[in-house]
Amino acid sequence: MQNWITTAVTDGLLRGAVELERTRVGVLPHRLPGWARAQYDDPQLEMVESQPSGVRLVFRTRATAIELDTLPTKRVYTGAPATPDGVYDVLVDGKLVDQATVPSGNVLTIDLTTGATDTRPGEAGTVRVTGLGGELKTVEIWLPHTETTELVALRTNAPIEPAPATGRRTWLHHGSSISHGSNATSPTGTWVVHAAALAGVEPINLGFGGSALLQPFVARTVRDTAADLISVKLGINVVNADVMRRRAFTPAVHGFLDTIREGHPTTPLLVVSPVLCPMHEDTPGPTIWDLDALSRGELRFQATGDPSDIAAGKLTLTIIREELARIVAGRDDPNLHYLDGRELYGAADNAEFPLPDDLHPDGPSHQRMAERFAKLAFNGPFS
Repeated sequence: MQNWITTAVTDGLLRGAVELERTRVGVLPHRLPGWARAQYDDPQLEMVESQPSGVRLVFRTRATAIELDTLPTKRVYTGAPATPDGVYDVLVDGKLVDQATVPSGNVLTIDLTTGATDTRPGEAGTVRVTGLGGELKTVEIWLPHTETTELVALRTNAPIEPAPATGRRTWLHHGSSISHGSNATSPTGTWVVHAAALAGVEPINLGFGGSALLQPFVARTVRDTAADLISVKLGINVVNADVMRRRAFTPAVHGFLDTIREGHPTTPLLVVSPVLCPMHEDTPGPTIWDLDALSRGELRFQATGDPSDIAAGKLTLTIIREELARIVAGRDDPNLHYLDGRELYGAADNAEFPLPDDLHPDGPSHQRMAERFAKLAFNGPFS
């Protein structure tokens, strides 16, 4: 019989979250602040910013057993294969010692043919970690990167305290679903978190699946968040959603960078263009679900734009890379740098590890991207 100590989950125990919301059952980590969430009416962004990619509980303890009660929200796509339960990665003194899932929770059903959604309330579940040593140690519980997770209760069989600051630099990254971690198998397996571990920095991941659209409130969030290093991976969602043409994209990028510079005038700032995505290299958006594949029980995407519209300003990944390189080169900013995303995942990588849904890299590709980013960025502009 354990003598449990219950500790309230507060900002002092969490890293990687921008804000905590008190809910009916506990607390919900957010990756955008409340004032920013009030500036949009976008169910996609509402869903993904509440998915705690890069968010982790971090504390010091001699506990040999830990329980974390959570209320996850699962996603189910009508007619598609079941989405795996989100994974919790448990690290002790920086080493992965356990993984767990919470099968229960709310269920969000999404009809990809109509866009209709329905949420069925569910019950909380528990992550249990036992058999830990009784020495004083730092424990990290990384939350599922693509599963909205309300934190209900944290119990240990010994007292806990917030872990002291590591003294490491903080790296803030903004990007799309690839940065968010789509198709990565666990929260520490996303390319952003793995790259941070390789480089020895503390990550804040503002990658938002399907939602990196140069929104001014995201730029203001980056501006207002303490960081030693900043990277922004731009372009793929602009093509996916077909929201801009070239004449709007260029000033929007400048405005995004201008806003970040208001709060970080000399911070190393790296602009990263899209990784290779063959269907959109020379074909504009929008991107849609492949309904023929869905009828076979597969989740895939397809490009539906007309290349003949490029002359009228429609954007492709080729054009976006050219424009981002030109923008960065033209700004009078010695601490602004550019990285072609194909150096992280390019044609040779696609031949070895094809995009499983034609849009998102798989788990091994995340690892490769992390290794390359760590080498290129942290031995370069972030050194």
